[in-house]
Amino acid sequence: MPLAILALAVSAFGIGTTEFVMMGLLPNVAGDLGTSVPTAGYLVSAYALGVVVGAPLLTALGSRIPRKRMLLLLMGLFTVGNLSSAFAPGYWTLLAGRFLAGLPHGAFFGVGAVVAARLVAEERRARAVAAMFLGLTVANIVGVPAATALGQHLGWRATFVVVSVIGLVALASLALLIPRLPAEEHVGVAQELRALREPQVVLGLLTAVFGFAGVFAVYSYLASMMTEVTGFSDSSVTLLLALFGIGMTLGALAAGPLTDRALRPTLYGSLAALAVVLVGFHFAAGSKVAAPIAVVVLGAVGFMTTTPLQMLVMNKARHAPTIASASNHSAFNLANAGGAWLGGAAISAGWGWTSPALVGAVLAVVGLAIAVTAGRLDRRTAVTSSAVIAEGGPRVRREVEEPA
Repeated sequence: MPLAILALAVSAFGIGTTEFVMMGLLPNVAGDLGTSVPTAGYLVSAYALGVVVGAPLLTALGSRIPRKRMLLLLMGLFTVGNLSSAFAPGYWTLLAGRFLAGLPHGAFFGVGAVVAARLVAEERRARAVAAMFLGLTVANIVGVPAATALGQHLGWRATFVVVSVIGLVALASLALLIPRLPAEEHVGVAQELRALREPQVVLGLLTAVFGFAGVFAVYSYLASMMTEVTGFSDSSVTLLLALFGIGMTLGALAAGPLTDRALRPTLYGSLAALAVVLVGFHFAAGSKVAAPIAVVVLGAVGFMTTTPLQMLVMNKARHAPTIASASNHSAFNLANAGGAWLGGAAISAGWGWTSPALVGAVLAVVGLAIAVTAGRLDRRTAVTSSAVIAEGGPRVRREVEEPA
């Protein structure tokens, strides 16, 4: 892998750290700003909303900007958002800072995935994208626990100062290591938006929303499950979250080569395995031996879905991949919010602390059903196109293989 992928991974590390660290700092932030923990929880939602809004919007606005420059601008906005969070005088300004920090998230990963895929040979594109996402998974092993501990000892503002420094390091890495990419034929905003209407792109985004929601239905309440059901102490939660990050890293490492070899089978297999693991998690949560193993496995199979989904929407929007790639991260954040809401609804209904795992299993099955439906439609389209080519001769072959 070229060193440029390292620059993208460092940036992903910073983004992953700031995205998830707020969950561990909510009591500290609430106490410092004189608000309740549930109200402070909106700071997590503000970041997710920034991702959902910023992914298509910033990608569209930056459609004429060279991709290296676009990456630098997005990482600069990320750094400004975290600095404004660090020095926010009150709750509402912190809420605005979190929204600002979330705006470049999806657009950065969307543009970064396209850049990573262009830096390597065709048969290694998925591995390059997965390598970039390794920064996100390592953030859950090292960045989030370390930043949470720092915030608990030195104050939550110190956490966002450190994340801002990571943003500056990422900016320098991007400037030094990302090469000047060959000029591409300009793709207008209208063409990018048309790509989002492609049935296979829409179905890919829906698969991400439902399939990945199963992961967040559990992850959002993992700490409570491990303390209330398994019996671990509060001090053990950081280690358990790190185990989840280790699982995510293993899943990312496996997903790259598997996706390069067989994209749709990897997607089907990871979603099916996710449904099975979530059901198993419901029962394993009662054991101090089985529960940590289940946490690692859940992180692995859950994150194995991200690379094939990313490559799927990029491939199906090949002539305008950037906004589709970025919108995939909007889909993941909708999955984050939706999974957390449905998991919380199950707990509130009195179904028990582990009920989100069963809710997540249902969501994973729905995601699998959408993915399989998309695969069958894709094969049917391919068969129809082959028949048209066979009957129409060379002129029709050119029209089918090289659409306007």
